[in-house]
Amino acid sequence: MNDIPERRPIVDEIEKVKVAAIQAAPVFLDRDATVDKACGLIEQAAGEGAGLVVFSEAFVPGYPDWVWRMRPWEIRAEALYGRLFDQAVVLGDSATEALATAAQQANCYVSIGVNEREERGSTLFDTQLCFGPTGELLGAHRKLVATGAERLVWGMGDASSLEVLETPFGRLGGLTSWENYMPLARMALYEQGIDVYVAPTWDNSDVWVATLRHIAKEGRVYVIGASFWAQAADVPSDVPFRDELYSDDGGQMSGGVSVIVGPLGEVLAGPLEGEEGLLFAELDVQTARASRHQFDPVGHFSRPDLLRLAIGPVTAEN
Repeated sequence: MNDIPERRPIVDEIEKVKVAAIQAAPVFLDRDATVDKACGLIEQAAGEGAGLVVFSEAFVPGYPDWVWRMRPWEIRAEALYGRLFDQAVVLGDSATEALATAAQQANCYVSIGVNEREERGSTLFDTQLCFGPTGELLGAHRKLVATGAERLVWGMGDASSLEVLETPFGRLGGLTSWENYMPLARMALYEQGIDVYVAPTWDNSDVWVATLRHIAKEGRVYVIGASFWAQAADVPSDVPFRDELYSDDGGQMSGGVSVIVGPLGEVLAGPLEGEEGLLFAELDVQTARASRHQFDPVGHFSRPDLLRLAIGPVTAEN
């Protein structure tokens, strides 16, 4: 078992930053069209001054909503998985290169959820990518545990991507959807001094905003909650079994509940519900760090003599 990874070199001069949470519908199960839409939204958000743009979980090419609409292993599930597999991204492919170029042209950081597959593998992962303003892929976090029926589509990630990135506006990291209910996963990020915490999700329940407000106050971090939004009527006609699973009655696959929260749990923007849109907020990480004089979960309000977190496989020796 390994201790918490060493922190990256500290940035001495911390800048303020404007952030954007994107609540938008993908072009369902169409990778290239969804990437084109994402690139346009990156340009739009950066044009309004955003230095960090955050998209929802599984934005490219969409969340596998059908897992909640049918029995496992039936022929419809296989057909839809096949479509998703074909439209998933491989790191370094034309889709990720287009996103990297968009981040570079916009001169901003971009966090975006994708369905990822390995170049020679057949397992899909719920992955959040982070691109820097030079177009470099800075991080790729695979969701540690898929939730419920999601396990029929996505494999499990590992501890290698539980990392925090140094940026000019503070230490950036995050967890995807219900990973945020895993206390030790949150602590792994707190231990690395996270300041700006992204929480992309498909969840749009009435307690999600409360969850993110709790995390913000617990970690004394800014939380950017970018939520999935899509309507059943927008599912393209060529999606397998579309007419059986999705109707044109205006029903929502996910209504969205995007929000940006400050380090004392205060709501800075949103929540945005039931529509597409962009949320913006100004972040000053020095405010978050100063608030930790009241409560620091890995500093003066911790008991390392009694409680200790480590990351890695559990063995008989530890």
